[in-house]
Amino acid sequence: MKKKVLITLALLLGFSAVSVPAEARTEFKRVAYFVQWGIYGRNYHVKDVDATGAAAKLTHLNYAFGFVNAEGACYSADPWADWQRPVPAEQSVDGVADAPGQALNGNLNQLRKLKAKHPDLKVLISLGGWTGSAYFSDAVLTAESRAALARSCIDLWLRGNLPGLEPGAGAGVFDGIDLDWEWPGSAGAEGNVIRPEDRRNFTLFVAELRSQLRAYSRSAQLSAFLPAAAAKIDAGFEVREVFKLLDFATIQGYDLHGTWEPQTGHNGNLFRDRRDPNPVKYSVDQTVRDYLSRGAPGRKIVVGVPAYGQGWTGVTSGGDGLYRPATGPAQGKWGPGTEDYKDLVSKPGKRYRDLRTGAMWLYDGNEFWSYDDPAMLLEKAAYIRLKGLGGSMLWSIDQDDSRASLTSALYTVLR
Repeated sequence: MKKKVLITLALLLGFSAVSVPAEARTEFKRVAYFVQWGIYGRNYHVKDVDATGAAAKLTHLNYAFGFVNAEGACYSADPWADWQRPVPAEQSVDGVADAPGQALNGNLNQLRKLKAKHPDLKVLISLGGWTGSAYFSDAVLTAESRAALARSCIDLWLRGNLPGLEPGAGAGVFDGIDLDWEWPGSAGAEGNVIRPEDRRNFTLFVAELRSQLRAYSRSAQLSAFLPAAAAKIDAGFEVREVFKLLDFATIQGYDLHGTWEPQTGHNGNLFRDRRDPNPVKYSVDQTVRDYLSRGAPGRKIVVGVPAYGQGWTGVTSGGDGLYRPATGPAQGKWGPGTEDYKDLVSKPGKRYRDLRTGAMWLYDGNEFWSYDDPAMLLEKAAYIRLKGLGGSMLWSIDQDDSRASLTSALYTVLR
């Protein structure tokens, strides 16, 4: 049955049916990010990764985020969430509440319990993110600072020497490190330190971190999150050299258009859209091609897919709403311009689907939302499989629904 589905999708995507492998490949990465702050407003806990069925369908869970401070060291942005908060029984993976005085509490202890229940699941600490990348450039500026940062990150997150706890209390939670510097050599969040030297220094830091990880454990893994835009790739990454040092890299397959633009567009279209009026026509496929042409091996490219949508309001010029002017971002539950898949799925309006472009959207005559549903992720998963890429990455697991519908769609094809 799976092969018939793949053949149908292959023909739709423009692949020859003979390119469909006779046997299922089993090395695909199925990565998802778990956000540290999801335990608050969203009330999404490590337990939910298991309870929804998602944990059994993932190979990697990236915990977001650890930060780098102005002194060039790793630190926790929220120790309460990470290791201090006593987790009650109803929020615990094994149904057992944290006991007073135990060595480790919080999300990290729950991740340890999750791994005990799913021993093949790898958990990586992700460093940086949009709000945590301000000081990376300073921290990797010299050989000495690069070595110090690598030691700090391994000591804190992998050796588990967490402030206020006994030495090694957090050991064994993380199986490696994911680098999410946004962005070396080009603009990210306001106030980030940026240098032209970032491009070379990123490679040198990855090499130093890889060396220290090997000394810590030969099985420790190292990945990185990399941007979609070709200009950002070239400004910040020596692609061929970096990929040699990584186990895999997740590439940005979302935020290709968003509410920073005055007209609607696709959040994460698979292929270039001929209707796209923008001077740069982004697509997941174009980003994959950009990395391949710069020397990245396809088997190490893990494609990012969104569990959320980009939304505009004031889209009143009719038609299907695509590439039409908007007055601003639509209001989502957690902020302007963005909404979780689990909330978008029940929004009223007409849904449009373009299988050739690999995109869908919702339009009600005023609000326009671009997002992926399980059918879109089946198409993207088929693309990943048929192109011989490394797998998928979902941002982020808390935005999936209570049945893990997006995670399950990816798992259907990438296993």
